[in-house]
Amino acid sequence: MAGAVIEIKYFNTFVLKKTVQQNNLPIWNGSFGIPASEGGYPVVSDALTSEEENWVIEEGRIRGGYNNTSVDYGVKAYLVEDEPNAVIRSNSLIYSGIFNSRTGINNSNVFSVGMDITKSADPINGSIQKLYAEDTNLVIFQERKVSRALIDKDAIYSAEGSSSITSSNLTIGVIQPYAGRWGISKNPESFAVYGYRKYFSDKNNNVILRLSKDGITEISSYGLRDFFRDELGGINGTTNYVRGGYDIYNNQYIISTQQTSTYKTLSFDETINGWTSFYSYEPDQILSLRNKLYTVKGGKIWQHYSTTPNRGNFYGVDHASSVTLVFNPDPTRSKTFKTVNYEGSNGWEVNSFISDSTGLDFVDTVWDTSNDSTQMITSPANIIAPSVWSYLEGEYIINPATGLAVVRADYLATFGTATPPYPRRHVGFDRKENTYVANLVNSSSAAEGEIVFGDAMSGIKGFYTTATFKTDLTTDFGGEKQLFSAASNYVSNNGF
Repeated sequence: MAGAVIEIKYFNTFVLKKTVQQNNLPIWNGSFGIPASEGGYPVVSDALTSEEENWVIEEGRIRGGYNNTSVDYGVKAYLVEDEPNAVIRSNSLIYSGIFNSRTGINNSNVFSVGMDITKSADPINGSIQKLYAEDTNLVIFQERKVSRALIDKDAIYSAEGSSSITSSNLTIGVIQPYAGRWGISKNPESFAVYGYRKYFSDKNNNVILRLSKDGITEISSYGLRDFFRDELGGINGTTNYVRGGYDIYNNQYIISTQQTSTYKTLSFDETINGWTSFYSYEPDQILSLRNKLYTVKGGKIWQHYSTTPNRGNFYGVDHASSVTLVFNPDPTRSKTFKTVNYEGSNGWEVNSFISDSTGLDFVDTVWDTSNDSTQMITSPANIIAPSVWSYLEGEYIINPATGLAVVRADYLATFGTATPPYPRRHVGFDRKENTYVANLVNSSSAAEGEIVFGDAMSGIKGFYTTATFKTDLTTDFGGEKQLFSAASNYVSNNGF
């Protein structure tokens, strides 16, 4: 073995220092004459009084604690390293000594270089972003790979290649990768766990993944592959985030893609293997406790699924609930959708009812498209509403004195009662045999070749239509709203 020469220097344990006061600020000796731009002070010309001069002694107890060991006068040795270097190994693990509260042993700050205390994953898969301890295994999430490391045991392979598990003195054993080129990218905040299922996002591949007993599954492919391709493609990993958490109240995985000015929050349900709903909140953190879901926003913790102050209230702001449906019967024929109806609670309105596009036309140097739609109702004359009023908000009376329609809010203010002296009528949804029904009034502009259009005709023309049902702001505001079914009466157009 070759010998090594280590340079040892010494210094006095106690250093006597002299301070002065200038403008009520302490100045250590040695700083006089140093320019202020370099952290010093100019030379003081006036003589200092004895009250302005102070002498201090450097701390003499180890760690400076009460009754700690006091060092004696003399010298102490320290090691001089001419070129101190630090190496960041982002793909490696290191562990310390043990901690035992019963025996009082605490070696959690001891990292012995004489022991094998490091374990490295493949550096080609990027840095380690997340660790999750599961029973006697450690799940390692790198940017482009997910692996499992054995804890307090090791795998020994026979000459034929088969493996057997045996106990050993290793803290971290063999690292075994899961199949598939998947990772957690740089979004460990997307991780959530419930039981033996782990959920996370992979921005590099624009997918949402689930790690379970059958390995890694791409759950974003269950109907929303294109959606997550576009959403995760806008995540840059620095100011944008992919927040994840598990909703134990509804047993759903919640994920929120948050870009600079937009966000999308939605849920995945294992019982149907699909994405069930979008939500109108943007959380900073998502967590569950017992049977309740909580999120953190603006430094506050908010409880979800609470009826206080009302349903649809997220972070102090009221949001209406909406459901978008597609009516597409007899797909190969052009149709005219004449009515819309639904079964469910009072309080639903139709926010929009729009047909498929008729194609692009070059009009006035601009490529334009047209759709048949009903966006608002203007009958009676002083009523303007969404496509179809809800049953309660669409209620009105005709004032005989003026001959004009008076909406519910106005006659409540005029007559001071919910029972007006004149017969009540409805524009929009009316109720018949416990079903809410309404005619569809076309509000689209004329397309090329059309003679009759708009509110002069009834119904929406197209191969299919997209309808958005939305809760109003009047009917049992904040209460429960149910929507069992929705339908539209239609006729096939001749000549198609």
